[in-house]
Amino acid sequence: MDAALDIRGLHKTFAQPAVIDLSLSVAPGEFYALLGPNGAGKTTTLRMVVGLLKPDRGSISIFGIDARSAPLAAKRITAWLPDEPMIYDKLTPLEYLEFVAGLWAVEARAAQDRAEALLHVLDLWDHRNERCEGFSRGMKQKTALAGALVHNPRLLILDEPLSGLDVAMAKQVKELLVQRVREGATVILTTHVLEIAERLAERIGIISKGCLVIEGTLEQLRARTGHSGSTLEDVFLQLTAGAVA
Repeated sequence: MDAALDIRGLHKTFAQPAVIDLSLSVAPGEFYALLGPNGAGKTTTLRMVVGLLKPDRGSISIFGIDARSAPLAAKRITAWLPDEPMIYDKLTPLEYLEFVAGLWAVEARAAQDRAEALLHVLDLWDHRNERCEGFSRGMKQKTALAGALVHNPRLLILDEPLSGLDVAMAKQVKELLVQRVREGATVILTTHVLEIAERLAERIGIISKGCLVIEGTLEQLRARTGHSGSTLEDVFLQLTAGAVA
């Protein structure tokens, strides 16, 4: 079976190297957390995966599709949610979801059913006919998440998806992501809230200075540090400190 995401030898340099010969693989139906300090290369990596940045070299495969030679086919089964919500403020949530579904050529009835279901589960239904310009950051983030899901992607990539959400909103988003994984989707996220990765992720990859330091289950990462009862925060700090050293 093809990996949901397979990266080989990915490299990107700006003024200095940002991602250095990065290779990793994420299985279908897996909840994977990509962690690292600020400037480690997480967002750069994900932007290359979704086609927003061109790698200097390396390969990216999404469910067996070469994302560099067949970008449209790869994007049809992928969703990208950046840390800053990107929506059209003059549209209502319903209009926005209709617009996004149209971009992906989702059949009208299916688009309507999915939009209504997403607005209900994200507690946006009562605001469905209000313009997004009056929304809080958290409501905009949830609207953007609904837009990312409306074409029913097989791979969902999220960069700090809980940033700016209050406790109740964050709980709604986490439950939705877990449900999507149960239904067979693959989720890859970055987060600085390590408790989220500890609770949700099946496997964790840690990068520092553009290089993959280690990846595995939390128990495997704990074994690497020699402390079986350590929190992910302790493991993360020990491994990234060692990488910098």
